[in-house]
Amino acid sequence: MTKAEDLINYMVSLQDEEQRKNLMRFFKTGQGEYGQGDDFIGLKVPQTREIVKAVSKDMPITEVPQLLSSRWHEVRLCGLLVMVDKFEKSATKRLVNHLDAIHQRDALLTLYLQEADRANNWDLVDLSAPKILGHWLLLPTCIGGLQPGMHEEEKEVIVDTLASSDSLWRNRISMVCTWKTTQEGNPTWCLRYAEKHLHHPHDLMHKAVGWMLRELGKRISMDLLRDFLHQHAHEMPRTALRYAIEQMPEEERRMWLTSSSPSVTIKS
Repeated sequence: MTKAEDLINYMVSLQDEEQRKNLMRFFKTGQGEYGQGDDFIGLKVPQTREIVKAVSKDMPITEVPQLLSSRWHEVRLCGLLVMVDKFEKSATKRLVNHLDAIHQRDALLTLYLQEADRANNWDLVDLSAPKILGHWLLLPTCIGGLQPGMHEEEKEVIVDTLASSDSLWRNRISMVCTWKTTQEGNPTWCLRYAEKHLHHPHDLMHKAVGWMLRELGKRISMDLLRDFLHQHAHEMPRTALRYAIEQMPEEERRMWLTSSSPSVTIKS
């Protein structure tokens, strides 16, 4: 299947009503909840991944926007994972500095940013942001007509724009994309956006900030995490703090929790 319409029809034919209801509860699609209005077919993520594996190689990138505009959550996930697959194939060690591959990655990143609001639940963000935007931050780019290079200032502008958006999901993209940069040993992006989102009003962002800080401590330096906490633990939302210190010894976790009294108005 190389056409988005055919793929959507196939995915809808696999509908599982019981699983659909479970997913709609799990992803908070009720009135006033963060996933309000989202609709599900009832597919599990491994099923969607198998579909992506079968279609990604031959599906033109021009078909992806139709997937991303679908009412169905799993179809949008499929579109995002097709983009992830194409991005990763253009970012192999052999192709990192290849000009055609750089342009392909930039085109995928541009599409991702244009369609960012279609990643409108935490799983859609978490399964795409690190592997598209996060990986792109580590690679040469020609975005903006520049000569191939790292262009850190231009990259910061792009992520800053996401971070300052009124969209919860664009905010989460800006934070969770740093998972990839942290995995590669670069703490700068995580620290920058953890600080920017420190007073975010939504619980999903508290979890994202704490999660990314925990990964920084685990993968790069626990002392670097402690330095951040010494500066900010007193003002961190409790959820963010709990997530950040999960990998610490129990006695130290108790110390951080009792020595700070963060408070924030939470949107759920």
